[in-house]
Amino acid sequence: MENFIYYTPTKVIFGKDEEKKVGELVKEFGAKKVLIHYGGGSAVRSGLIDRVKKSLSEEGISYIELGGVKPNPRLSLIYEGIKLAKENGVDFVLAVGGGSVIDSAKGIGYGIANPEIEDVWDLYIGKAKTKKCAPVGVVLTIAAAGSEMSGGSVVTKEDEQLKRSYNTDNARPKFAIMNPELTYTLPKYQIACGIVDIMMHTMERYFSPVGNLEITDRVAEGLLRTMIKYGKLSLENPENYEARAEIMWAGSLAHNGLTGCGGIGDWATHQLEHDLGGVYDIAHGAGLAAIWGSWARYVYKENPERFSKFAENVFEIEKVGTVEEIAIKGIEAMENFYKEIEMPISISETGINLSDDDVLMLAEKCSNNGTRFIGAFKKLYKDDMAKIYSMAR
Repeated sequence: MENFIYYTPTKVIFGKDEEKKVGELVKEFGAKKVLIHYGGGSAVRSGLIDRVKKSLSEEGISYIELGGVKPNPRLSLIYEGIKLAKENGVDFVLAVGGGSVIDSAKGIGYGIANPEIEDVWDLYIGKAKTKKCAPVGVVLTIAAAGSEMSGGSVVTKEDEQLKRSYNTDNARPKFAIMNPELTYTLPKYQIACGIVDIMMHTMERYFSPVGNLEITDRVAEGLLRTMIKYGKLSLENPENYEARAEIMWAGSLAHNGLTGCGGIGDWATHQLEHDLGGVYDIAHGAGLAAIWGSWARYVYKENPERFSKFAENVFEIEKVGTVEEIAIKGIEAMENFYKEIEMPISISETGINLSDDDVLMLAEKCSNNGTRFIGAFKKLYKDDMAKIYSMAR
């Protein structure tokens, strides 16, 4: 077990109609001028943006708006948001949406709080560092990324087809309002992508090169079993409040650090997907599902006992056969679940057919031109990345 720090400063307000409290929460954190940041038209059409504005106005808080966030949030919109915020004296960014909106809001927050950094992208590519971010609040509408309680932000630079992340504790949202009813109108494909993302945030921490705390493992395994059960129920009936509530809370717990205490996260599947998503702009959850099985088969022999434990405790696979045989059964069970919720288990199933040159290009990007490795369960270099991309085709 490793030493660890567990820090979760985000105030969570969970339940029906709680978005009506957004004004008093923003006021509680001292905001004077708010940027309401959101995605497409659904937040407007549903009346949610109007309810948010009404709540802010009732507390005497002025605001401006910036919509248009897309999945795999674009750096160009963050630049626009930073400029708009500086011109209007914004001191608080309110994200109304899911992970892409929240990540974009954090990028704007970095730009507001760090005028000395000429290009906020420098944070995402490691050229600059900061501990400052303008305060961010969240009204969550999609259970998936867990960004509402994490310090992470993932952004895509369109012209270079690069998707990169930055993480600081000061970017953790001040509050997160979570009303499961706000997720009822999501398409089933988006719900399934969210289920994968939540599970992967847990699995990236679970497959640690060192032994986690036993209680951490049990929390992680319980969360995964919960997602399997309620993921299916939510797809059968997206307006099942109990199922949507379980998934929404699981999404936050999966990415606020709880499921990794005492271990070292791997994150190789996420890194591999980031470059796949950066180039081909596919849904993050679908990309993760398409890559994970190939990653697992490539690395499991580093510690087959860990994969065997996963098989037994998450999928209740009988302890019959060798450790490696049980490990493979666990990988297959995970892929079968992905199939059951209509998620891809290969890149070709997303509609992308990679050539050998495409595989090498992705490995080049993911390895930063051969200058870095990824992963912790097994360190993966450029050749390893190419092999996994090729396996996943």
